Amino acid sequence: MKLLKCHKGVGPKVIGEALVADDNFSARYDLDRIKGIFSRPQHKLASQSYDQKILVFNTAKGGVATAWMLHEMTARGITPKAILFNQANSILVQGAALANMTMCDRFEDGDVTCLIKTGQTVEIDPAVGEVRILG
Repeated sequence: MKLLKCHKGVGPKVIGEALVADDNFSARYDLDRIKGIFSRPQHKLASQSYDQKILVFNTAKGGVATAWMLHEMTARGITPKAILFNQANSILVQGAALANMTMCDRFEDGDVTCLIKTGQTVEIDPAVGEVRILG
């Protein structure tokens, strides 16, 4: 197990499988929210499912529309378990809080897209700002 410290986040404590890309994230433009996949062909995770994954990205793109899309995804029941960023923007954090989606950023140990690998099991405790890589 490896412990990563980050800024305190929002949402519930979760455990899940990581899906990682050294890319940015827009819930509005990068996703097909009906099929639950990354749909923008240029995205590094194109055609992969995000449903019930812990997504790990560099930063968030977009503003209010992306934040509202997180809520819409939760209402639809096709949603990631959590999103981790090197740097999130305040509007997306508000959207995650509205959607009751786990989100953290600002990792002390460096670039989170290098610290976590796709397929690893990750536990996130946003209330204390801790992410554990379990396997």
